[in-house]
Amino acid sequence: MAKKSAQVQSISEAFRVNPEEFDLAKVDPAATTVGPQSKVEAADDVAAIGDELDRLQEALYAEGVGGGRRRVLLVLQGMDTSGKGGTIRHVAGLVNPQGLHIASFKKPTRAEMRHDFLWRIRRQVPLPGYIGVFDRSHYEDVLVTRVDNLVPAAEWRRRYRQINAFEAELAGQGVTTVKCFLHISPERQRERLIARLEDPLKQWKYNPQDLQARAKFSRYQLAYQDALVKCATSDAPWFVVPSDRKWYRNWVVARLLLETLRDLAPEYPGPSYDPGVELARLRESDPLR
Repeated sequence: MAKKSAQVQSISEAFRVNPEEFDLAKVDPAATTVGPQSKVEAADDVAAIGDELDRLQEALYAEGVGGGRRRVLLVLQGMDTSGKGGTIRHVAGLVNPQGLHIASFKKPTRAEMRHDFLWRIRRQVPLPGYIGVFDRSHYEDVLVTRVDNLVPAAEWRRRYRQINAFEAELAGQGVTTVKCFLHISPERQRERLIARLEDPLKQWKYNPQDLQARAKFSRYQLAYQDALVKCATSDAPWFVVPSDRKWYRNWVVARLLLETLRDLAPEYPGPSYDPGVELARLRESDPLR
């Protein structure tokens, strides 16, 4: 029997990719391996941890204001309809938006194409004290470019090493990177695409090219398998999040973010002034009294 959310094991341990033995084909996108077993229980737990997430994020932000270098980067990757936007809304929405930096990476512009593939990524790395969220990321350049044959094989293979070096560089700058692959089944993707087309309020999300990408689903799974294994490092681990159930996906990512912030244990910086002196000044010589 799966453990309840209050007794759950480390989420990091449960979903972290071990590159020596990982096989994406064996991961069930509908699994609820640990934690809540119902939508209601998951929602209750996410609501319960919201205050702690908010406090930890505020402390991280204050640490950055005080000169600290640490920040968090949450990378969300997944097939169409896997729920990157929904995850941002339900998880990132738990913290103060003033301490968030959200970047969405679409098809590169002409200006971006004039630079190396990491150029536009570097420009969106969160500042100290912030939680950054990437909706897609630099991994598009070992996924789309590979599946659609946009660059020679030697080029996208070289990019695994470049990505690992880049993420190690970020770690050296105080960035804690948490990479989540939102794993969805082709059956669930079909259901969600149909739902978009049948709902006038969701039709804007649909793109006729989505079917072209869907036709390459198995090729994308192979590309993800390699990216997850070759770029799962101690500096920037990969976590595979079962995403057929939206409520479980949101719960896992929220818990991963909470564990990350707990491990960082950010602290409010001490004042550069004497609070007692300033309090006395305000009481004795308040200019508005």
